Amino acid sequence: MNGLRAVIVCLVIACAAVVSPAAAVTPSWSALAVPGAAPPVTVSDLAARGPGEAWATGYEHAADGLRPMLYRWDGTAWSRDTAFPGAGELGWLGKVQFVGDEVWIFHNRVGAGEILRRSAGGWSAVPLPQTLWTYQDFTAVPGAAWVVGEDDTGLKVLHYDGSGWTTQSTPDGVLFLMGITARTATDAWAWADTSTGTAVLRWDGTAWRDAKVPLPPNSNVHTILLEPSGRVTIGGSQYTDGVARTYLMTWNGHAWRTTYPPLGDTYTEAMVRGPDGALWLPVRSDRAFQSKYARVDGSRTTFSYGPERTNAIDVKPRALARAGFSLLSFGTVEIYGSKPNLMSERLGG
Repeated sequence: MNGLRAVIVCLVIACAAVVSPAAAVTPSWSALAVPGAAPPVTVSDLAARGPGEAWATGYEHAADGLRPMLYRWDGTAWSRDTAFPGAGELGWLGKVQFVGDEVWIFHNRVGAGEILRRSAGGWSAVPLPQTLWTYQDFTAVPGAAWVVGEDDTGLKVLHYDGSGWTTQSTPDGVLFLMGITARTATDAWAWADTSTGTAVLRWDGTAWRDAKVPLPPNSNVHTILLEPSGRVTIGGSQYTDGVARTYLMTWNGHAWRTTYPPLGDTYTEAMVRGPDGALWLPVRSDRAFQSKYARVDGSRTTFSYGPERTNAIDVKPRALARAGFSLLSFGTVEIYGSKPNLMSERLGG
């Protein structure tokens, strides 16, 4: 009888493993080696195109000023790229985007703005038509790119159509554009500081207009996540009696829905849609030697920790990207007695 029971138990376990392998194996975060930069460093952005290609941007804080920093993931390892124009000059790298078969990166090159473009033939640069005091954000899609910032006359929205630049106007009352993103050349979104508070603008191929998004009162916007399906997710903070809490707004094609996941006051700029369909973002960790990530799936929020790092006193993932069936993270880690340097982690894969 005991032998029969053992056989049955083994069959049940084997069937469970075959039917539901995901239930038997829970993926966890693992550390990826990154060639060190000259610390301290700042990470700007991370973008991935499948599991075999990702790019991370930022800058080193050198004695003579900021130095641009670019890293490439080939599916196996991170390596530093120093072949782009201006790699040895002062400046910094900002947002990175995939545009068709190319990689586009915003580059502040000794104060002047340009877009770096990497194709099969190598690197090239598209200079901006004018130098701005502040380069706030950049986005690019096939057929269009935008750079927003300020000069001595105020707000500037520079638009590139593939052959030349034009300056676009914004609705009355817009004081400053804090960020911009686009889904297509005729569907771009921006979040703005206006004379009446924070507002969301939308470009329809003809003009920038107020999108009439019913943002929570006394709130700001950190990021807007546009998806091919038409879904839009906005992340930001709402202030009540001086205390901030994170909110998320989702447009399902018919109406906006606002939720307040238990994230405290988390900056949502690095939020991405993961391969599991949930929203993922880094949060402030309560463990000095480990990073921490939040997973928001509807009304359910769960948390996971990165790998333990010996003698670490601060681990900060700054950007996330979906890379096939895994998530890539890029940021900084400060080891006791040294300045913050680069780190990368992966979930799944």
